[in-house]
Amino acid sequence: MNIWVNGCFDILHSGHLDLLQYAKNFKNDGANTQNILIIGIDSDRRVRELKGKTRPINSENERKKMLQSLKFVDMVVIFNTDEELRHNVKHWNIDYIIVGDQYKNKEVIGAENSKYGAVYYPVDERSSTNIIDKILKTYDSSNGG
Repeated sequence: MNIWVNGCFDILHSGHLDLLQYAKNFKNDGANTQNILIIGIDSDRRVRELKGKTRPINSENERKKMLQSLKFVDMVVIFNTDEELRHNVKHWNIDYIIVGDQYKNKEVIGAENSKYGAVYYPVDERSSTNIIDKILKTYDSSNGG
């Protein structure tokens, strides 16, 4: 099956790894084939639009390189817009889009162009934003802030 996961992947952490391993190994209806895992990453411009002018921490090329180095990732593509995301899902003949369960009651962009729609992965507090906040708090407290 062709599996799609997208996101910023700004600071790669264990939550990302767990999600990507789940996606690579996702099985439906007892299928016994190796999944092709395609990762879509938001471009630098898109991350700034979504998360503010101080983001991303790592450039799109750095984020792409990190993801491509993972043995369970087959391909990484960068996209700028919702329309490019939808196009990629259609172009790569995606069977399932796997997203965090925080999107359960929201539109999953591109799911309408996949064969079977979205699958929700349970997420926890691990996130790039939380890591950045922790670093900033540690820095502030060490500088008398």
